[in-house]
Amino acid sequence: MVDELIKTAVSGTIRKRLEDADKRYFANDNIAAFIEPGEIEALQAEVEAAVEQLLHALVIDTSRDHNTRDTAARVARMFVTEVFAGRYHSSPDTTEFPNAEALNELMIVGPITVRSACSHHLCPIIGRVWIGVLPNARSNLIGLSKYSRLTDWIMSRPQIQEEAIVQLADMLESMITPDGIAIVMEADHFCMHWRGVKDNNTQMINSVMRGQFLENASLRREFLTLIRLRTRD
Repeated sequence: MVDELIKTAVSGTIRKRLEDADKRYFANDNIAAFIEPGEIEALQAEVEAAVEQLLHALVIDTSRDHNTRDTAARVARMFVTEVFAGRYHSSPDTTEFPNAEALNELMIVGPITVRSACSHHLCPIIGRVWIGVLPNARSNLIGLSKYSRLTDWIMSRPQIQEEAIVQLADMLESMITPDGIAIVMEADHFCMHWRGVKDNNTQMINSVMRGQFLENASLRREFLTLIRLRTRD
C-alpha cells in the first residue's frame, strides 16, 4: 500500500526524475532543478497528509483537539517553505562583481546566525558561522548580505554540521575563487539538549581551512585570533 502511494504521489514523480538522472537526493542535497511549477504546493499537501498520519499513529485526536487540529498543515508548511527550504528552492540570487581594486587582504564575515536540523533526529541545530576569505585580483566579490543568504540556503536542510560547512566552503570557493577560504562553525545540537543525555552545556565547533588558510599558519592564526576576539565582545 505504501509503495503504491509513493508511486502515485508527487514525491514519487520527483524521485523518479532524480533517479532517471542518476542524481543523489540525500537529506542535505538541493533538488530544486527536478521540481516543476506547481509541484511544491502538491508536495506540501502530501507532507501534510503524512504528518496527519504520524499524529494519528501517536494517538493524538486532531479532529477534536483544538491545539493540534491544524498542526499537520503548519508542520508541512514549515518543512517545505522554511526549515528545509534549501532542499526545494534554488539558491538566492547573488550579484558577483570583479575585484577592481585587486584586494588581497583577509576579509572576515560573521558571526552569521545559522539554524538547521540534524538529519538523525530532525532536532534543531542553532549556531554561528564565521567566514574568512583571502581574495586575489581574479576573485569575484559578493555583497555582505549574500554571505548570510547563501549560508542560510545551505543550512536550511537536514544537515550534519561537519558536512554543512564543507558544502558552504565548496560553494563559496567556486563562486569567489579566492586564494584561501576558512569557515568556523559553533552550534548547539538539540538532539543533545532535548533528548538522549540531555546535556545543555556541550557545543560542537569545527572548521574548514583551504588554500592559504591551510598552508599559511600565520594567516590561519590571524583569522582564528580575530574571531576569538569578536566572540569575547
